[in-house]
Amino acid sequence: MTTVLVVDDEYLIVEVLTLALEDVGFMVTQASNGKKALEALHREGLSLVVCDFMMPLMNGLELAEEIRRHAEWSHIPIVLMSGGHAGLASQAPGLFDHILQKPFDVTKFIDIVIDLIGDPKPGAPAGGSDSQR
Repeated sequence: MTTVLVVDDEYLIVEVLTLALEDVGFMVTQASNGKKALEALHREGLSLVVCDFMMPLMNGLELAEEIRRHAEWSHIPIVLMSGGHAGLASQAPGLFDHILQKPFDVTKFIDIVIDLIGDPKPGAPAGGSDSQR
């Protein structure tokens, strides 16, 4: 099954995104910061990372840089959620596959996830990028 990692230090955002992703058929793993996200990447086979920009211990930019440094993870699409740092993130080409400005529409978020990694329902057409970088 397709697993998405949601990384944010705001519990309510993690819960809303988890429920929305699970509702359409994705498995979800959660992490409250970048360090815990790296632990999850070591433990599990993940198809997509969704992360906040501002987090304790390791921010979203540092997390994305670390993911891109590892050959076994470099193909994983990363969606950044940002309240006010989207400009900084957009100055780092190749790190993020999509940048969502907070607040965002959850339906649009789900559409972006499906476009990046495909529909988790059996027989549904795959997304546009097939996770290729």
